[in-house]
Amino acid sequence: MISLKKYLDQKDLRPHPSDTPDETVRCYRALLLAIGKSAVHGSPALGNDLESALKGLEHRLSIHSSPSALLHTEKQVEVQLQEWGSRTAEHFKTRADEVKELLIALAKTAEAVGDRNQGYTSQFKDLTKRLETIADLDDLTQIRTSVVASVKELKTHVEQMTRDSKQLVDQLRSEVTTYETRLKAVENLVLKDELTGVASRRSVEERMQRCIENKLAFCVIMIDLNGFKQVNDKYGHLAGDDLLRQFAMELQMYTRSGDMVGRWGGDEFIVLLSADTNGASSHMDRIREWVFGKYTIQRGANKDATVIHMDASLGLAEWKDGNTMQEVVAEADMAMYRDKNKSRAKAAAAQADHAMA
Repeated sequence: MISLKKYLDQKDLRPHPSDTPDETVRCYRALLLAIGKSAVHGSPALGNDLESALKGLEHRLSIHSSPSALLHTEKQVEVQLQEWGSRTAEHFKTRADEVKELLIALAKTAEAVGDRNQGYTSQFKDLTKRLETIADLDDLTQIRTSVVASVKELKTHVEQMTRDSKQLVDQLRSEVTTYETRLKAVENLVLKDELTGVASRRSVEERMQRCIENKLAFCVIMIDLNGFKQVNDKYGHLAGDDLLRQFAMELQMYTRSGDMVGRWGGDEFIVLLSADTNGASSHMDRIREWVFGKYTIQRGANKDATVIHMDASLGLAEWKDGNTMQEVVAEADMAMYRDKNKSRAKAAAAQADHAMA
């Protein structure tokens, strides 16, 4: 994955030394938006996430345009591009595997139908062999070309069978519909949270379980937004959803690509870290420093944006050999609520001091 600097050099978009700082920042911002649009064009199914993340970086540059902010933006762009590349590769691998499974199932159906109707036995056996051969291919382009040809041939057979035996056609249609339903079900198994775009609870649980089974050390940070209910009550659920999306993006942005950020439920998030307690504690400090603060939320159509301050309570737990996933999550959850109680006590004390003054 090339760096932003190298990408600029290749595209001849790197700011000229004579450019002013403002022109340099505008160039970087325009480049971020252009990369996002290219990602959507190259992979509509996955490009939207990258485009959204890059828009977030572009927005931050429009507010903070110091040299350190530009350097940090370059690092974050590399992280986003690496993650997007990994997700894209996994997406196409999964799609190819599911197509192969469907082809094998379709081949079995064709063979079974041919056996029941001796007049088509020879044709269906030939088609079955070709479908099974297609399923062994790894090149998506070859698969597509072969499938198109086989589908045309299958259509011809089915049309002929329609004239010969309506009952047989109905059975074939029923079996094909079953395979289509299975394929759609697999495609709809979303492993990320629909609202925020981070990993779903199911994804995080599966990752933790794999770590436990393979005895891989990890830590868990539970995060609960403070005062989120008041945001919903005061500004509405659309504003609350917007805040969750922004918070999730910030949390993802300041987490290493090898770690996992997920939405646990409601306004609770979880970070799964491949680190010991010391490393996880340092990461918690970074979260408090970079993620908490001001957020500009949209309150809905035809309404002004509102700036609010948001922080959260955090709890850390380290998995120890012999512990279950439920135990390590419960430990992190308890630590988070202890942190929340401290925050409430501190706020109450500050309010009392203010009243006395």
